[in-house]
Amino acid sequence: MPKARLMLVDDHVLFRSSLAQLIGQESDLAVVGVAISGHEAVARVHDIRPDLVLMDINMQNGDGIWATRLLKEQDPDLKVCMLTASDDDEFLLEAIRAGAQGYLIKHMDPQEFVQEIRRQLYGDPIVSEEVAAKIVRAVSSSERPKEWDGDPLSAFTARETDVLKWVGQGKTNRQIAEILGIAENTVKNHLRNILQKLHLDNRVQVAAFAIRRGLADD
Repeated sequence: MPKARLMLVDDHVLFRSSLAQLIGQESDLAVVGVAISGHEAVARVHDIRPDLVLMDINMQNGDGIWATRLLKEQDPDLKVCMLTASDDDEFLLEAIRAGAQGYLIKHMDPQEFVQEIRRQLYGDPIVSEEVAAKIVRAVSSSERPKEWDGDPLSAFTARETDVLKWVGQGKTNRQIAEILGIAENTVKNHLRNILQKLHLDNRVQVAAFAIRRGLADD
């Protein structure tokens, strides 16, 4: 089985080198390209053809949010996961709006970090409790994004609303299927419908929507 192709975009040499070394120890992952800025990432990504881009948010020569937005406009199917050491909630919300499908904190445990990379690649990118709390703070203190205007909830079925709730609480498709007593593929179909109805790009944006509307509350 070929290794998953990762591109690292970060202007901190030590972190970039350490992350490349960590990933290099895994039998199913490979770093196939690096960039030190958002501009360089945009220039090189199509030649490198990564399965996943790990993108730092703040870089001196072209920030990661700008690069993510441009890359997603050029290739909506490209998977981009943001890297950050910042506690600034505004960055999180902007990353979600730009189309990032994940958001990893740099001080995570190394093995947890690697497992989250695999979830980004193969499974259901989830919203960790730490990140979910940051989303709550971000969306509660900002204006509602234009794609969330109106009341799309009226278009959802009862089951889709249930799925929205559990996505907002950070559950995977498998966990949601077990909770609701339905097939995992059925959950995926509901999530696909939700994405289409909300005109959103990924699971993280759906989670942010659910939190914003209070659907993720217990």
